[in-house]
Amino acid sequence: MRIRQITNPSDPAIAAFGALQERTYADPDLLIPPEVFPELLSRQSGERRNLMLVAEDDDAGQVIGGTLFHYLGAANSGFSSFLAVAPEVREQGVATRLHAARFALLDLAAGERAPVPGLFIDVVAPERLAPGEVEAERAAGLDPADRRRIFQRMGFRKVDVAYFQPAEGSEGGEAITTMDLLFCPRDPGATEVSTALVVETMRAYWKDWLGKSAANRNAAELARRCGGERVALRPASDH
Repeated sequence: MRIRQITNPSDPAIAAFGALQERTYADPDLLIPPEVFPELLSRQSGERRNLMLVAEDDDAGQVIGGTLFHYLGAANSGFSSFLAVAPEVREQGVATRLHAARFALLDLAAGERAPVPGLFIDVVAPERLAPGEVEAERAAGLDPADRRRIFQRMGFRKVDVAYFQPAEGSEGGEAITTMDLLFCPRDPGATEVSTALVVETMRAYWKDWLGKSAANRNAAELARRCGGERVALRPASDH
């Protein structure tokens, strides 16, 4: 297996990764659509670097895993939009290698500001899903509780704040409340994260998606919910 960064918007591995995303996630509407990937890779700036890694098998070069993530210069941190591994090669270390490669690439993007303090991701909260949604997740190949346990093993922790995907970004115009915000700190022993890092990361991520005004409004609300200067990190999984 090899891990490869995708930089060419015409690379055929982009379509293969998009197909993997569609195959392994129950509600692709919550994710960045695969047809947008080439545009993201073409649109780079100092404020935001859109990054993609794929894992390919050694024999046929088939894409067996991948991740789309972002270096956010305003916060000097990373946000992961998606990570997937083909069901037939799970528990073989593919996700672990992709995750390690993400940190290396984020540090490269950060330049003199490296190392980045950590990587954020939002993930479905199993306890807030309806039974039908849980079954749909399982049918797509991964129980949502198992997904949380995988992220826990990778070093992610739950940021102890009520987290919503903004209403401005959903098709129905309502905030998505079935997700938690997770953070993988560089220091595996960290028990809290600064509110400033949480808020500025999400402001920078939302700005490209929602526009400056909506990003600022949602970031201010997130800061209010965080409360003080630091936010506790809790286990990403109960098991």
